[in-house]
Amino acid sequence: MTINCKGTLVDLSSPKVMGILNITPDSFFDGGYYKNNSEILSQVEKMLTEGASFIDVGAYSSRPGAIHISEEEELKRIVPVIKLLLKNFPEIIISVDTFRSKVAKETINSGAAIINDISGGKMDNNMFASVANLQVPYILMHMIGTPQNMQQNPVYNDVTKEIISFFTEQIYKLHQLKLNDIIIDVGFGFGKTNYHNFEILKNLELFKNLNAPILTGISRKSMLYKTLDISPQEALNATTAANTIALLKGTNILRVHDVKEAVEAIKIVKHIL
Repeated sequence: MTINCKGTLVDLSSPKVMGILNITPDSFFDGGYYKNNSEILSQVEKMLTEGASFIDVGAYSSRPGAIHISEEEELKRIVPVIKLLLKNFPEIIISVDTFRSKVAKETINSGAAIINDISGGKMDNNMFASVANLQVPYILMHMIGTPQNMQQNPVYNDVTKEIISFFTEQIYKLHQLKLNDIIIDVGFGFGKTNYHNFEILKNLELFKNLNAPILTGISRKSMLYKTLDISPQEALNATTAANTIALLKGTNILRVHDVKEAVEAIKIVKHIL
């Protein structure tokens, strides 16, 4: 199970870690942390040293109720950061967290390697054609609604079945466009109640039937900290517990704020798989 990142084949049969770099002022955990180039470089160097295979850069906050920003603002935030990272870490594999096809195109042309779309192609009708044209790995995430309204009242008859059905349909469309490097992300916390989130985690191995690598982004999310009545800052231990469950159920990529702990979880799980 490999993906082609700008000519580098990455083997996902052994789980990998994707480090999160939010260059937004209002993300739920690390919003506003990395305000200048030296802070950005220092954090990315730390994540790469600790064992991240990918760095996921986001310039649009997708936390529930987040402020909507323009395409121009998103590009203004993200393109200079991609160039900065490639200049300082030439071997880096950058994933771009965006749902906009124009941002996808411009960031890939600036040197990014992967597109991570929280909307799974639902918020920009040109996204599928764009990623197929660019021939880059595409992370297809499930979400109901938009970040502004997704948590208002998410309803499912059978959450696992409905998300598998969504993926089946979207993967078929992408295959028709000759895009093969597709990674799926169930979208913990995106249009789902706590019950839904834990139901999906419990059934995560069922998603392996889609024959696509699974990315799990559960790091410090509200399903963990609200369940334990703590803050996101206190949710590292809960994140490690949830990541370990996800790995045992077949996750190929852990998308995390804390790389060292995720790498350690992978090393421990490898000993029993």
